[in-house]
Amino acid sequence: MKERKCYRKKIRRNMTIFGICLVLFLQAGVFPALAKPAWPNDVGIEGEAGIVIDEETGAVLFGQNIHLPFAPASITKLLTALVVIERCSSLDDVVTFSHDAVYNVEQGSSNPMALEEGDQITVRDCLYIMLLRSSNQAANALAEHIGGSREGFAAMMNEKIRELGCKESNFANPSGLNDENQYVSAYDMALIGQAAFANETLMEIDSAKSYRIASTINNPEGVTFSMEHKLLITTDSASETYYPAAVAGKTGYTSIALNTLVTCAKMEGRGQVAVILKSNWTHYSDTIALMNFGFGQFENLDASGDEGVLFGEDGTISIGDVMYKREELEVLGSRKVTVPKGATLADVEQNLITGEEIYPQAPEGTVAEIRYTYDDRIVGRSYLASIHPEEGQLVEAGASEGIEGALGPEGTGDPGSEGQGGAEDGGSGSDPASASKGKQPLFSPKLRQMFGKIGPVAIGAGVFALVILAASLFAMGQRRRRREEEERRKERRRQRLAEIGCSEEDFKRMMEERYGKK
Repeated sequence: MKERKCYRKKIRRNMTIFGICLVLFLQAGVFPALAKPAWPNDVGIEGEAGIVIDEETGAVLFGQNIHLPFAPASITKLLTALVVIERCSSLDDVVTFSHDAVYNVEQGSSNPMALEEGDQITVRDCLYIMLLRSSNQAANALAEHIGGSREGFAAMMNEKIRELGCKESNFANPSGLNDENQYVSAYDMALIGQAAFANETLMEIDSAKSYRIASTINNPEGVTFSMEHKLLITTDSASETYYPAAVAGKTGYTSIALNTLVTCAKMEGRGQVAVILKSNWTHYSDTIALMNFGFGQFENLDASGDEGVLFGEDGTISIGDVMYKREELEVLGSRKVTVPKGATLADVEQNLITGEEIYPQAPEGTVAEIRYTYDDRIVGRSYLASIHPEEGQLVEAGASEGIEGALGPEGTGDPGSEGQGGAEDGGSGSDPASASKGKQPLFSPKLRQMFGKIGPVAIGAGVFALVILAASLFAMGQRRRRREEEERRKERRRQRLAEIGCSEEDFKRMMEERYGKK
C-alpha cells in the first residue's frame, strides 16, 4: 500500500514538472528552432558609400552611408537616358551636334568617339554612345535635342527624380561632369537605377556588349565600340571582374567623384541593383561583394492574396472617409516581399498607408499602399487601386459594422535606414476576383493571419502536451499492470490456503499474532 502511494506521488510530481515547463515555454512565446531569422549584415565595402536593393521590391538589403551626398560622375547618364527615352517621340529622330555640345565640356574631358560639330546621328545611336562609351558630347547633344538646352534638360532630370521619390539629390548637367550643384545619395541612385533598368528600351541598350554606328565626320566608314563596364564584358573566369550574373550598368569617374558604379545583376529569378560611390578602385570588388551577399542571404516570397487580412469579415475596408467593397479595388504593383532566407510570410507585417505617405511611384488610381515590413524595414509594396465602380456601389464610411483596419502601426518611412546593416511561403487570404463573386473563405483572413503568427507556439505547445499525455498513459499502464500482478498474487495465496484448509481470516490472524500487527 505504501509503495503504491509513493508511486502515485512520483507520477503527480513528474506531471507537475511537465506542466511548469509547458507554462514557461508558452510565456516565452518563441522556440529557438522556429525563431524568426535575423536580418543579415555580414558584408562590408571599401568605398565611401554603397547599397544593394532587390530590383523588384526595392527592399534595401545592405546600405553604407546611403543618405549622404556624393558627386555622381557618369552614372548620371542612366538618368539622362531614362529622361530622353521617356520624352523622345522616336529613337530614329536625328540629333545635330552643336559647337557647344562638343566643346563646352570640362577641361581634359575625353571624346571617345571623336564626335564633331555638325555630326548628325540618331537618338538611338547617341544613347548607345553615351551608355556604352560614356560620351559627354552625346549626353550634351541629347539634352539640347530634348530640353532645348542643358539647363532646360537638367530641370527635366530633377523633375524625374522627384517622381521617383528621390529627396537627397540634384542634377545640374546631363553628363555627370563636376558641378557643385550636382550630387546624389546612394539610396537615390538605387531608385534611379531601379527605374532605368525597368525600362525595356534602356535595358536593351545598356546591356549591349558592343554596337556599331554609321559614318560621322571623323569616322566616315562608321565605327564599332564596346561596353566599358568590366563586370558585363569579362569572360575570363579567373579574372577579378568576372561576374556572369551582371547584365547592365554604368561606370563613372571624375577627380572629385572618384570611381562610381551602378550595376544590375540577375540570378535564380531575382534581380538586384548595386551602387558604389566614391571608391578608390574597389568599385568592382565592392559590387561583387554586395551582389553575392544579396543573392546568398535573401529570397522573394509571393504575398498574393495576403492583403485579405486588411478587409473586414463583410469584405469591406475603410480608406479615409470612404468605405470600399473588396470587388471595387484591385491590387497593383509587385506582389513580392524580400526577406532573409528561411523567413515566412508570417514574419512579415502589413501596414495600410494612405494620404501623402503613399509612395511617390504608386500607380494611377491608388487609394492606399500596402506596405510590408520585416523588423521595421520595408521589404515590399503593393497598392489598392479603385476600379471605378458604378454609381451607388460605394458604401459610406461607418455604414457597416465589423470593418477591419490595417494590422500593426503605420509605415516607418523610407526603406533605406542609415547604417551598416542595410535596411516570402505561400500567402493566405482569398483572391479579390473570387471575393467579388460574394464567396467568403471558410476561415476569416484575420484568423489565418493570427494562426500564422502563433502557429510555431501552438505547435510547440502541442508537442509538450503530447509528451505529458504519453507520460500519463505510461503511468496508467504501470498502475494497471501492478494491480493485475497484485490480483494474481492474491489468487495464488487463496489457492494455497485452500489446499491446506486454512481460511483467509485465519491466515490474517496468524500473521498479526506472529508480527504483532493490530
